[in-house]
Amino acid sequence: MKKFLSLALSLLLLLVFSSVNLANESPLERAKKVRLESEVKAGIAYLGVGKSAVVRVVLYDKSKYHGYITEITDEDFVVADVKTGATAPIAYSEVTGIKGNNLSTGAKIGIGVAIAAAVVIIISVLASKDEGQSPNGQIICVTSPCP
Repeated sequence: MKKFLSLALSLLLLLVFSSVNLANESPLERAKKVRLESEVKAGIAYLGVGKSAVVRVVLYDKSKYHGYITEITDEDFVVADVKTGATAPIAYSEVTGIKGNNLSTGAKIGIGVAIAAAVVIIISVLASKDEGQSPNGQIICVTSPCP
């Protein structure tokens, strides 16, 4: 009876320990991967689909992709190569790094303000040139001694 109980206990312990994840991944590392996966998913959703959504993706197996996003699903997204147009589905869990080549909102606002300022300066320079001339091109003297 003792041999049977010790054998049953040994088998039970073997079963319990064999079902435990013995990989080198700690719970902290797993939480980090889950957070990265959710950040990648949010970033891809923010960039959207189309040729304006250009990304550079690095995977855990060190492979790299550079292209634009053509499709987004819950489990993965599809990147089409910029040069060849070949598509590759990429799971969010495989991604270690991603970089979008798109401008941030602040950069877009800064460019818009710079363009508007340049237009205002050009218009004011042109208006100041035409200020002292009549419509037919003759100089108008406002003061009594005209040069």
